[in-house]
Amino acid sequence: MTGPETVVPGDGHIELKSARGRWILAATVLGSGLALLDSTVVNVALPFLGKELDAGMDGLQWTINAYTLTLAGLILLGGSLGDRYGRRKVFVIGTVWFAVASALCGLSPNIEFLIGARALQGIGGALLTPGSLAIIQASFVRHDRPRAVGIWSGLGGVAAAIGPLLGGWLVQTAGWRWAFLINLPFALLIVLVTVRHVPESRDEEAAGRFDVLGSVLAALALAGITYGLIQKGAPVPLIAGVVLGAAFVVLEIRRSPDALVPVGIFRNHVFTAVNVVTLIMYAAMGVVFFLLVVQLQVVSGFGPIAAGLAMLPTTILMLLLSGRAGEVAKRIGPRWPMTAGILLAGCGFVAMSTIGPGASYLLGVLPAVTVFGLGLSAAVAPLTSTVLATADERYAGTASGVNNAVARTGSLLAVAAVPPLVGLVGDAFKNPPVFDAGFRMAMLISAGMMVVSALITFFTIRTNVLAVDE
Repeated sequence: MTGPETVVPGDGHIELKSARGRWILAATVLGSGLALLDSTVVNVALPFLGKELDAGMDGLQWTINAYTLTLAGLILLGGSLGDRYGRRKVFVIGTVWFAVASALCGLSPNIEFLIGARALQGIGGALLTPGSLAIIQASFVRHDRPRAVGIWSGLGGVAAAIGPLLGGWLVQTAGWRWAFLINLPFALLIVLVTVRHVPESRDEEAAGRFDVLGSVLAALALAGITYGLIQKGAPVPLIAGVVLGAAFVVLEIRRSPDALVPVGIFRNHVFTAVNVVTLIMYAAMGVVFFLLVVQLQVVSGFGPIAAGLAMLPTTILMLLLSGRAGEVAKRIGPRWPMTAGILLAGCGFVAMSTIGPGASYLLGVLPAVTVFGLGLSAAVAPLTSTVLATADERYAGTASGVNNAVARTGSLLAVAAVPPLVGLVGDAFKNPPVFDAGFRMAMLISAGMMVVSALITFFTIRTNVLAVDE
């Protein structure tokens, strides 16, 4: 058997059913799951940390968005660093960085310190997240990749969905700071498994200098737009963000093929379309994950643990069905599973809009999150597999980084824009009637975004891009 130090250039040779294949999958699932877990486990703690640190609605938004901002702005660089210097190496560095930043979050004395530590945490996430999927693409034999990605998506989705449950338990039993400190033992386990079992891989054709200016422009553009959306009376940062975003696009075109985002990767129209779908779909999901657990606590009267348990059906469905969805998409193509899944998830958001004061878990919450979970299980694995299948194998890290950046950007911008749009500003999270009205409108807006995503999927993904000649 090949040792863990072996360098794999991208022509995967490890089978999923082998012992080593299972260890590789475990390491990548744990790594991506750590970043996803943190993006949702914190949400349950928001009302508590908001009160303890005397933060308003904008402080809660920045607690979420500071992490998402640096994650989205630097994840492309993280993918490129992995392709150049070794995906396993960058994955391990990112995990350690993430753990240190998590410790700083848990020790935060005020909301400003917490926001800064969350931004540092996002940098660690930008290093480890694209590496997890790129390692799968580079390590496994071609016919095992759709199945591996399906399992990765399902278990990663479980981490995201179980976050509110874990967060609720930690908040109720140990305090909100442990929503961050819990990351430390998980990070240690990830490093140990990765160093022992995961082979190194890189793009042997990578050359030239890194597009540092492109990374800076992307991060500053997102920061300006996000600040302008959260602070409704601040048009200058919003305009500056848009201008910097345009400058980023121009720079990438001029620097191709050595750009942070090689323009040629978008020549495949399905790759481009599925990233547009990702942007809108994850924008809707970002709003839901941000607001739902707060709604359950502030308006419906759920405790932290009960609010976290509300998403348990989604966790179970993702665990049971995502791997199978990957196999179905491989046989019939991703168009129908993605379209149906996205629409079904949107129906779940409509059902969530009815969750209000005194809501019953069995009659109000359970049906909504079950429908959402069924839709998410059907859509995520085919979407992820399509992203990788429509990009050149040498750009495994870059393609993964692009899709992750698009997903985080969608969530970032929606969490910044939608709450103020529906009246969730100031101390709204301390005022149940105000929060309830804003939540209902936000769920309907999110459902509308899912309909748009489904339509784009249906009209652009017309071939089975996942078909493999055995």
